[in-house]
Amino acid sequence: MLSHVFVGTDDFDRALAFYRPLMAMLGVTERFCQPDQGWAGWQSTPGPRPLLVLGRPFEGEHDPGNGQMVALLAASRAQVDEAHALALAHGGRCEGPPGPRPHYHADYYGAYFRDLDGNKLCVACHDAPPA
Repeated sequence: MLSHVFVGTDDFDRALAFYRPLMAMLGVTERFCQPDQGWAGWQSTPGPRPLLVLGRPFEGEHDPGNGQMVALLAASRAQVDEAHALALAHGGRCEGPPGPRPHYHADYYGAYFRDLDGNKLCVACHDAPPA
């Protein structure tokens, strides 16, 4: 259904330093990085799509949209916790600490944060808690 999700930035190098460790921690493979073009992409497994693409907007200055959010899948609740802490350690801003969100569904566990450009992200696990 999805080809790719594009996340905009005004400072590619700064944004890459934020996203590279986050995506690596989540186990998502970097597919390309072209700093001279101002963009990079991470590939889903088993791939090759959808991609998460980070880059400078074609139209010019980046402006994060209200109501837009990228939700990344975590393999466990512990990974949600780790991703949230990693994002904050790299300058991200908390928009909702890790925890259950039963109003989405009984096993939903997520955390919310903004990147350095103000883009809102979520890391979520949909598995039941460990027994």
